[in-house]
Amino acid sequence: MQKIRMGLLGCGGMGGSHQNGLAELSDIMELTVVCDIVLERAQKAAAALNVQHVVQDYHEMADLVDAVLISLPHDLHHPAGMFFLQAGKHVLMEKPMANTEEECLQLIDEAEKRHLVLMTAYPVRYWPVILKMKELVDNKTYGDVFQMSIWTEQFTKYPSGHWALSANRLGGGQFFSHGCHYVDLLLWFLGQPVRGIHLGTNLGTPWMEKEGTSNATITFANGAMGYHFGTWGARGTKLGYSFHIHCTGGMLEYNLTDRTLYAHTHIVDEKANLDTASRTTILMKEDDSSKKTQYETRHFLECIRDGKTPMTDGPSSLQGLRVIWRLYEAEQANQIADLRGLGLDEDWRNLRKA
Repeated sequence: MQKIRMGLLGCGGMGGSHQNGLAELSDIMELTVVCDIVLERAQKAAAALNVQHVVQDYHEMADLVDAVLISLPHDLHHPAGMFFLQAGKHVLMEKPMANTEEECLQLIDEAEKRHLVLMTAYPVRYWPVILKMKELVDNKTYGDVFQMSIWTEQFTKYPSGHWALSANRLGGGQFFSHGCHYVDLLLWFLGQPVRGIHLGTNLGTPWMEKEGTSNATITFANGAMGYHFGTWGARGTKLGYSFHIHCTGGMLEYNLTDRTLYAHTHIVDEKANLDTASRTTILMKEDDSSKKTQYETRHFLECIRDGKTPMTDGPSSLQGLRVIWRLYEAEQANQIADLRGLGLDEDWRNLRKA
């Protein structure tokens, strides 16, 4: 089979982060064109990736590609995605899929009508260490999960006038823009959400129109709980990007800083002496310190080649965003959100808005 002709739309931000990953996929695809509204940025990417065609208008890409990676401001995802799907091209869409439910539904319907692959770029799902954690959880290697916690602490301050400072263009705040990765993970690991709460603030991140710091807690049908804390206001960090999964037979821990997956077991019973030591075992170590986008992109390309459905396809991505939107709505109403009907095992089409 011929290599898939791939185009990169957007060469700054996450588009820039994708470039190292794209360079590792020459066995399955040929990067034929790069596009950016800033010509110099596109030219720099083309030189780094040895790409022949450079354009500033994405409409000029269509005849040069079979598939496209879209890495644009969030409010431009829908029009760009619809253009390429209507042109018969497969789409790997940087997160989030789109800023509204109606926009997401239009993208999904267009892809299904034309039998094209539409996938959301949630790279964390495809990291080898996360796949290993999912395998351990599914196999109940350390018993049943009762709590999964994810922390993402970073300092993200956009310059004045940047599109991401606008809640309308971003689609919300830090929770929608970045937390969508981790809501996706919680649903994937824990199943059907039942209820939840989100609280956010822009204290500490006054440059954000909506929240720059976010706390979300979700309970699931199996009794497990999921938690995500995210901030773009960290001036220092200890947890960094950390994943903790508490099971009835031990705890799994992964921290992006040391890229090591640990199992903590045989905890000492607490006897009012605060000695809660446990035994620690290294299960896996990673050498790659990048964003590791090559794994998700390879999955996208293999789905095109083999006619398969991506793990982070349109419907599953929409369900994760619906959880966030419902949590936002409940926060505004000072209520606990009812999240029933939004799990991955249910018919997403029955939830279409009138």
